[in-house]
Amino acid sequence: MKWKNSSIILAFLLLLISCNKNPFTGKKTLALVPNSEILPMSFQQYNEFLSNNNVVNGTAEARMVKNVGQKIATASERWLNANGYEGYLENYKWEYNLVKDDAVNAWCMPGGKIVVYTGLLPIAQDEAGLAVVMGHEVAHALANHGQQRMSASQLQQLGAVAGSVAFEENQQIFSTAYGLGTQVGVMLPFSRSHETEADKIGLTLMAIAGYNPDEAAELWRRMQKNSGGQAPPEFLSTHPSNETRINNLEAWAAEAKAEARKYGVTSF
Repeated sequence: MKWKNSSIILAFLLLLISCNKNPFTGKKTLALVPNSEILPMSFQQYNEFLSNNNVVNGTAEARMVKNVGQKIATASERWLNANGYEGYLENYKWEYNLVKDDAVNAWCMPGGKIVVYTGLLPIAQDEAGLAVVMGHEVAHALANHGQQRMSASQLQQLGAVAGSVAFEENQQIFSTAYGLGTQVGVMLPFSRSHETEADKIGLTLMAIAGYNPDEAAELWRRMQKNSGGQAPPEFLSTHPSNETRINNLEAWAAEAKAEARKYGVTSF
Protein backbone atom coordinates (compact mmCIF):
# COMPACT_ATOMS: atom_id res chain seq x y z
CA MET A 1 0.00 0.00 0.00
CA LYS A 2 2.92 2.34 0.68
CA TRP A 3 4.15 1.82 -2.88
CA LYS A 4 0.68 2.59 -4.20
CA ASN A 5 0.45 5.80 -2.17
CA SER A 6 3.93 6.88 -3.22
CA SER A 7 3.11 6.33 -6.87
CA ILE A 8 -0.09 8.32 -6.60
CA ILE A 9 1.73 11.18 -4.90
CA LEU A 10 4.48 11.09 -7.53
CA ALA A 11 1.94 11.16 -10.34
CA PHE A 12 0.15 14.11 -8.72
CA LEU A 13 3.39 16.07 -8.34
CA LEU A 14 4.35 15.34 -11.93
CA LEU A 15 1.01 16.65 -13.12
CA LEU A 16 1.47 19.84 -11.12
CA ILE A 17 4.94 20.70 -12.42
CA SER A 18 4.92 19.16 -15.89
CA CYS A 19 2.48 21.15 -17.96
CA ASN A 20 2.63 23.25 -21.11
CA LYS A 21 0.02 25.55 -22.61
CA ASN A 22 -1.61 24.88 -25.94
CA PRO A 23 -1.43 28.25 -27.77
CA PHE A 24 -4.55 27.50 -29.81
CA THR A 25 -6.86 26.41 -27.01
CA GLY A 26 -5.27 28.04 -23.97
CA LYS A 27 -5.53 24.74 -22.12
CA LYS A 28 -2.76 23.20 -20.04
CA THR A 29 -1.31 20.01 -21.51
CA LEU A 30 0.80 17.15 -20.18
CA ALA A 31 4.54 17.61 -20.66
CA LEU A 32 6.26 14.93 -18.62
CA VAL A 33 8.80 14.48 -21.42
CA PRO A 34 10.40 17.80 -22.48
CA ASN A 35 10.72 18.73 -26.15
CA SER A 36 14.45 19.05 -25.61
CA GLU A 37 14.43 15.24 -25.43
CA ILE A 38 11.61 14.54 -27.88
CA LEU A 39 12.74 16.64 -30.85
CA PRO A 40 16.25 15.16 -31.30
CA MET A 41 14.73 11.67 -31.23
CA SER A 42 12.08 12.77 -33.70
CA PHE A 43 14.60 14.21 -36.14
CA GLN A 44 16.78 11.11 -35.93
CA GLN A 45 13.88 8.75 -36.54
CA TYR A 46 12.63 10.87 -39.42
CA ASN A 47 16.02 10.72 -41.13
CA GLU A 48 16.15 6.96 -40.60
CA PHE A 49 12.71 6.62 -42.14
CA LEU A 50 13.72 8.64 -45.19
CA SER A 51 16.87 6.59 -45.66
CA ASN A 52 14.85 3.37 -45.64
CA ASN A 53 12.04 4.50 -47.94
CA ASN A 54 11.60 5.72 -51.49
CA VAL A 55 11.57 9.51 -51.26
CA VAL A 56 10.25 11.22 -54.39
CA ASN A 57 12.26 14.23 -55.52
CA GLY A 58 12.14 16.60 -58.46
CA THR A 59 8.59 15.87 -59.61
CA ALA A 60 5.64 18.25 -59.77
CA GLU A 61 3.96 16.29 -56.98
CA ALA A 62 7.02 16.45 -54.74
CA ARG A 63 7.25 20.20 -55.33
CA MET A 64 3.55 20.57 -54.53
CA VAL A 65 4.05 18.83 -51.17
CA LYS A 66 6.92 21.15 -50.26
CA ASN A 67 5.07 24.24 -51.50
CA VAL A 68 1.87 23.50 -49.61
CA GLY A 69 3.82 22.54 -46.50
CA GLN A 70 5.77 25.80 -46.53
CA LYS A 71 2.59 27.84 -46.96
CA ILE A 72 1.01 26.10 -43.99
CA ALA A 73 4.16 26.59 -41.88
CA THR A 74 4.24 30.30 -42.80
CA ALA A 75 0.57 30.63 -41.86
CA SER A 76 1.38 28.97 -38.53
CA GLU A 77 4.12 31.47 -37.79
CA ARG A 78 1.89 34.40 -38.73
CA TRP A 79 -0.85 33.18 -36.38
CA LEU A 80 1.53 32.47 -33.51
CA ASN A 81 3.32 35.81 -33.81
CA ALA A 82 0.03 37.70 -33.97
CA ASN A 83 -1.23 35.96 -30.85
CA GLY A 84 1.77 36.56 -28.61
CA TYR A 85 3.78 33.41 -29.28
CA GLU A 86 6.85 34.84 -30.99
CA GLY A 87 9.69 32.34 -30.93
CA TYR A 88 7.36 29.38 -30.42
CA LEU A 89 8.78 27.68 -33.53
CA GLU A 90 12.42 28.32 -32.64
CA ASN A 91 13.34 24.63 -32.34
CA TYR A 92 11.14 23.40 -35.18
CA LYS A 93 12.86 22.18 -38.31
CA TRP A 94 10.20 21.99 -40.97
CA GLU A 95 10.65 19.36 -43.65
CA TYR A 96 8.12 18.02 -46.14
CA ASN A 97 8.73 14.88 -48.15
CA LEU A 98 6.71 12.79 -50.56
CA VAL A 99 7.29 9.06 -50.21
CA LYS A 100 6.33 6.47 -52.79
CA ASP A 101 3.80 4.25 -51.02
CA ASP A 102 0.26 3.24 -51.93
CA ALA A 103 -1.02 3.89 -48.41
CA VAL A 104 -3.56 6.71 -48.13
CA ASN A 105 -1.69 8.41 -45.36
CA ALA A 106 0.40 11.33 -44.13
CA TRP A 107 1.98 12.07 -40.78
CA CYS A 108 3.97 14.65 -38.88
CA MET A 109 6.57 13.94 -36.23
CA PRO A 110 7.25 16.38 -33.37
CA GLY A 111 9.21 19.39 -34.52
CA GLY A 112 7.67 19.64 -37.98
CA LYS A 113 8.90 16.58 -39.89
CA ILE A 114 6.18 15.67 -42.39
CA VAL A 115 5.71 12.78 -44.80
CA VAL A 116 2.98 12.46 -47.42
CA TYR A 117 2.47 9.12 -49.18
CA THR A 118 1.83 9.06 -52.92
CA GLY A 119 -1.29 6.98 -52.28
CA LEU A 120 -2.93 10.03 -50.72
CA LEU A 121 -2.53 12.29 -53.75
CA PRO A 122 -5.35 10.89 -55.93
CA ILE A 123 -7.80 11.52 -53.08
CA ALA A 124 -6.37 14.93 -52.23
CA GLN A 125 -6.70 15.76 -55.96
CA ASP A 126 -5.13 19.23 -55.77
CA GLU A 127 -3.31 21.72 -53.55
CA ALA A 128 -6.42 22.56 -51.54
CA GLY A 129 -7.09 18.92 -50.72
CA LEU A 130 -3.45 18.43 -49.78
CA ALA A 131 -3.59 21.58 -47.63
CA VAL A 132 -6.39 19.99 -45.58
CA VAL A 133 -4.15 17.05 -44.75
CA MET A 134 -0.96 19.03 -44.19
CA GLY A 135 -2.74 21.65 -42.09
CA HIS A 136 -3.99 18.83 -39.90
CA GLU A 137 -0.54 17.26 -39.60
CA VAL A 138 1.17 20.57 -38.86
CA ALA A 139 -1.45 21.20 -36.18
CA HIS A 140 -0.41 17.98 -34.42
CA ALA A 141 3.16 19.28 -34.27
CA LEU A 142 2.19 22.77 -33.11
CA ALA A 143 -0.08 21.49 -30.36
CA ASN A 144 2.63 19.11 -29.09
CA HIS A 145 0.33 16.12 -29.38
CA GLY A 146 3.30 13.77 -29.57
CA GLN A 147 4.56 15.09 -26.25
CA GLN A 148 1.13 14.67 -24.67
CA ARG A 149 0.78 11.09 -25.86
CA MET A 150 4.22 10.18 -24.54
CA SER A 151 3.35 11.80 -21.22
CA ALA A 152 0.02 9.98 -21.01
CA SER A 153 1.77 6.70 -21.76
CA GLN A 154 4.16 7.32 -18.89
CA LEU A 155 1.27 7.95 -16.52
CA GLN A 156 -0.43 4.80 -17.77
CA GLN A 157 2.69 2.77 -17.02
CA LEU A 158 3.02 4.37 -13.59
CA GLY A 159 -0.58 3.47 -12.82
CA ALA A 160 0.01 -0.10 -13.90
CA VAL A 161 2.98 -0.40 -11.57
CA ALA A 162 1.07 1.09 -8.65
CA GLY A 163 -1.92 -1.14 -9.22
CA SER A 164 0.14 -4.27 -9.57
CA VAL A 165 1.78 -3.61 -6.22
CA ALA A 166 -1.57 -2.90 -4.56
CA PHE A 167 -3.05 -6.13 -5.91
CA GLU A 168 -0.08 -8.42 -5.57
CA GLU A 169 -2.17 -11.57 -5.47
CA ASN A 170 -4.06 -10.72 -8.66
CA GLN A 171 -1.45 -9.06 -10.80
CA GLN A 172 -2.49 -10.85 -13.97
CA ILE A 173 -6.14 -9.90 -13.53
CA PHE A 174 -5.29 -6.31 -12.73
CA SER A 175 -2.85 -5.93 -15.62
CA THR A 176 -5.44 -7.22 -18.09
CA ALA A 177 -8.23 -5.03 -16.71
CA TYR A 178 -5.99 -1.98 -16.52
CA GLY A 179 -4.79 -2.35 -20.07
CA LEU A 180 -8.29 -2.79 -21.49
CA GLY A 181 -9.88 -0.13 -19.33
CA THR A 182 -7.38 2.60 -20.04
CA GLN A 183 -6.98 1.76 -23.72
CA VAL A 184 -10.69 2.09 -24.46
CA GLY A 185 -11.60 4.54 -21.72
CA VAL A 186 -8.64 6.92 -21.81
CA MET A 187 -6.00 6.45 -24.47
CA LEU A 188 -8.30 6.13 -27.49
CA PRO A 189 -10.56 9.07 -26.58
CA PHE A 190 -7.39 11.04 -25.82
CA SER A 191 -6.25 10.34 -29.36
CA ARG A 192 -9.65 11.23 -30.81
CA SER A 193 -9.56 14.57 -29.02
CA HIS A 194 -6.18 15.23 -30.62
CA GLU A 195 -7.54 14.43 -34.06
CA THR A 196 -10.51 16.74 -33.60
CA GLU A 197 -8.28 19.49 -32.25
CA ALA A 198 -5.89 19.10 -35.19
CA ASP A 199 -8.82 19.24 -37.63
CA LYS A 200 -9.93 22.60 -36.24
CA ILE A 201 -6.46 24.13 -36.00
CA GLY A 202 -5.56 22.82 -39.44
CA LEU A 203 -8.69 24.35 -40.94
CA THR A 204 -7.65 27.78 -39.65
CA LEU A 205 -4.08 27.37 -40.88
CA MET A 206 -5.11 26.33 -44.39
CA ALA A 207 -7.45 29.33 -44.59
CA ILE A 208 -4.70 31.75 -43.52
CA ALA A 209 -2.47 30.09 -46.13
CA GLY A 210 -5.08 30.98 -48.77
CA TYR A 211 -6.86 27.65 -49.22
CA ASN A 212 -10.64 27.37 -49.07
CA PRO A 213 -11.64 25.64 -45.81
CA ASP A 214 -14.82 24.38 -47.48
CA GLU A 215 -12.57 21.87 -49.23
CA ALA A 216 -11.93 20.05 -45.93
CA ALA A 217 -15.36 18.45 -45.72
CA GLU A 218 -15.14 17.54 -49.42
CA LEU A 219 -11.81 15.81 -48.88
CA TRP A 220 -13.25 13.71 -46.07
CA ARG A 221 -16.21 12.74 -48.21
CA ARG A 222 -13.70 11.38 -50.69
CA MET A 223 -11.87 9.65 -47.82
CA GLN A 224 -15.14 8.10 -46.70
CA LYS A 225 -15.87 6.86 -50.19
CA ASN A 226 -12.36 5.45 -50.52
CA SER A 227 -12.66 3.54 -47.24
CA GLY A 228 -15.83 1.84 -48.43
CA GLY A 229 -17.30 2.25 -44.97
CA GLN A 230 -14.71 -0.11 -43.45
CA ALA A 231 -14.00 1.59 -40.14
CA PRO A 232 -14.20 0.46 -36.50
CA PRO A 233 -16.88 1.92 -34.20
CA GLU A 234 -15.89 5.44 -33.17
CA PHE A 235 -15.46 4.53 -29.49
CA LEU A 236 -12.84 1.92 -30.51
CA SER A 237 -10.98 4.16 -32.92
CA THR A 238 -8.21 6.70 -32.49
CA HIS A 239 -9.96 8.92 -35.05
CA PRO A 240 -13.43 10.47 -35.16
CA SER A 241 -15.85 8.78 -37.53
CA ASN A 242 -15.99 10.21 -41.05
CA GLU A 243 -19.49 11.55 -40.37
CA THR A 244 -18.38 13.32 -37.19
CA ARG A 245 -15.38 14.76 -38.94
CA ILE A 246 -17.34 16.05 -41.93
CA ASN A 247 -20.00 17.65 -39.72
CA ASN A 248 -17.34 19.37 -37.60
CA LEU A 249 -15.44 20.71 -40.59
CA GLU A 250 -18.57 22.11 -42.15
CA ALA A 251 -19.50 23.82 -38.89
CA TRP A 252 -16.04 25.34 -38.44
CA ALA A 253 -15.46 26.59 -42.01
CA ALA A 254 -17.04 30.02 -41.53
CA GLU A 255 -14.98 30.61 -38.38
CA ALA A 256 -11.79 29.69 -40.25
CA LYS A 257 -12.64 32.15 -43.04
CA ALA A 258 -13.27 34.89 -40.49
CA GLU A 259 -9.89 34.22 -38.89
CA ALA A 260 -8.17 34.31 -42.29
CA ARG A 261 -9.67 37.74 -43.01
CA LYS A 262 -7.64 39.11 -40.08
CA TYR A 263 -4.55 38.28 -42.16
CA GLY A 264 -5.81 39.87 -45.37
CA VAL A 265 -7.14 36.68 -46.93
CA THR A 266 -10.55 37.61 -48.34
CA SER A 267 -10.93 35.17 -51.24
CA PHE A 268 -9.87 31.61 -51.98
